Amino acid sequence: MQITLAKTAGFCFGVNRAVNMLYDLVDEGVSVCTLGPIIHNPQVIEDLENKGVNILDSIENATKDKKVVIRTHGVERCVLEYCENNSLDYTDATCPFVKKIHKIVRENSKSDLPVLIAGDKKHPEVVGIKSYCAGDCFVFNSCEELEDIFKNNNFKAEKPFIVVSQTTFSTKEWKKCVKNINLHYTNAIIFDTICNATEERQAEALLLSQKNDMMIIIGGRTSSNTAKLKAVCEPNCPTYLIETAKELLDIAFCDVQSIGVTAGASTPDSIIKEVLKTMSEIFENTNTINMEETGFEQMLEESLNSMSSDQNVIGTVVGFTATEIQVEVAGRKHTGYVSFDEYSDDPSADPKAELKVGDEIKLRIMKTNDVEGTIKLSKRLYDRGAIWENIEADDTIHTGVVTGIVGDNKGVFVQSGAIKVFVPASLAKMRRSDSLEDLLKTEVEYKIIEVNKQRRKVVGSIREVAAAKKAEVVDAFWANIAEGAVYTGTVRSLTNYGAFVDLGGVDGMVHISELSWQRIKHPSEVVKVGDAIEVYVKELDRENKKISLGYKKVEDNPWEVLKRDYPVDSEVECKIVSLTSFGAFAQIIPGVDGLIHISQIAYKHIGTPAEVLKVGDVVKAKIMEIDFDKKRVSLSIKALLEPPVVEEVAEATEEAQAEEVVAEEAVEAPVEE
Repeated sequence: MQITLAKTAGFCFGVNRAVNMLYDLVDEGVSVCTLGPIIHNPQVIEDLENKGVNILDSIENATKDKKVVIRTHGVERCVLEYCENNSLDYTDATCPFVKKIHKIVRENSKSDLPVLIAGDKKHPEVVGIKSYCAGDCFVFNSCEELEDIFKNNNFKAEKPFIVVSQTTFSTKEWKKCVKNINLHYTNAIIFDTICNATEERQAEALLLSQKNDMMIIIGGRTSSNTAKLKAVCEPNCPTYLIETAKELLDIAFCDVQSIGVTAGASTPDSIIKEVLKTMSEIFENTNTINMEETGFEQMLEESLNSMSSDQNVIGTVVGFTATEIQVEVAGRKHTGYVSFDEYSDDPSADPKAELKVGDEIKLRIMKTNDVEGTIKLSKRLYDRGAIWENIEADDTIHTGVVTGIVGDNKGVFVQSGAIKVFVPASLAKMRRSDSLEDLLKTEVEYKIIEVNKQRRKVVGSIREVAAAKKAEVVDAFWANIAEGAVYTGTVRSLTNYGAFVDLGGVDGMVHISELSWQRIKHPSEVVKVGDAIEVYVKELDRENKKISLGYKKVEDNPWEVLKRDYPVDSEVECKIVSLTSFGAFAQIIPGVDGLIHISQIAYKHIGTPAEVLKVGDVVKAKIMEIDFDKKRVSLSIKALLEPPVVEEVAEATEEAQAEEVVAEEAVEAPVEE
């Protein structure tokens, strides 16, 4: 007699996770109840009831003195809302793969898209999925039921619809349904949400049924996935579904030479082992039980072998879920898992990004459940132990992320792998004015300056590393800098007399007079802290390590603009900025004022410019003369006016000549730059 056990037999990840969560709570002494059976297995349910776990028919029966555990199949959306609204303590053990379907349906049905669900409409998983549909929802359990939905409902070609499946739906039937959908519709958005474990389990069961004379399916009779396994195998050979080893006695094994054995996702390893043991006793001439080509007794011994906590082991990554890493532990049949919380002390660590299937990782055993055949593991605890054995205060540069500020700005905590390093404020900042807040959530380099292994205390210095690196940067900078060199720097601070600019680890200063061609009262009129500006080196003081910078550019010089754009005899529109007894000063462009002599304001006689002009007036004038050396411009309003009749001209000329004599004795005020 040859007996072959499927490699995929027993708890799937979701069930294993939920059962472990529940048993952990029980072991911790928490008073627990479940909303419906946690899984579809009567033996597990009975064991939990014996441990004091109550099963509720309705969430309304829950009380605040017991923690409610939501089963693997998931529940309706309103159940979770009820828990929240009534402040019930609950743990959601819904399979992550079912949660994924909830998310798909919730996000895609917001656009009022119809949802089609492949599955048993009475199954709790499907009932839960339906509750997340915002619009029309249809459930089909076969290709025929799908066709009836299409016949009785108007699925418009221009409007997409969503298709998902129950995680334990038949892969064979799903493929038929998908083919049917693609044949008639091009607007279907199809999500294959059958659990990989389900698909693999059904595929292996099919193969075993084709190679053996009989199939034994172990699992609860109310379990959907167990029933599907039976349905997959029945066409190929006699197939029996049993819940316990006792039921083997009712099966006739006449003329049977080979038997395939598999189990549903809700079947504990302990029941599988009991069935195999009973079969070996029935068939005294059993030659082999093929499970990864090991003998039956060896398989049982390895499966039952207890693994103590605090033991270090090597695990091989076999898969990921939304919250855990699945691993195989060398030489053991236990299902190993590492929750993401136990992956690293570094909050930024991403196990899915850092690991791939097949990678080996060193782990510490936290808890072993021999009944269920599972191991709870921790990479975080292993790393902690390894690090504390080797950690020393030396000149080694480490990296870490600043995760928090200690007390009243007394320092910061740096998370570096599995250790938390305290850095006092005096050793965390380069300048006293620097803020510790700026370090939060940033990656920093540090040295370890003190270690107390007994107290698990480490003190580090960010400043030492930063100071050493800055010294290197400064030396390199001064070795290459030259007058005239152009840099793009960042404005670090402002004073009344200028702006300090960070050139990349070294500061230079732009004097206020170098910030603008116009007169300004404060640097903030031109730049602000944090601005990236282009500057050039005007002067170097290598002995005192001082750099004078220029900011304003020659091409922006207003006198250069005047030379280029405003030649003599051109007409300009200018603004009166000041009045004197002998004329008015007007701004031609920012930075350049011209003088309108009183004699050039009007043809008629005026006593003072204020008789016809005021500050702020905008007038048209002609450029009469430009002295670029003395930075003086002469303007005339009169030159643009129509001259009066001859009599008036003669009179005005006499008056103008008298005024010019007086004006010659006056000193023209120079035009400010």
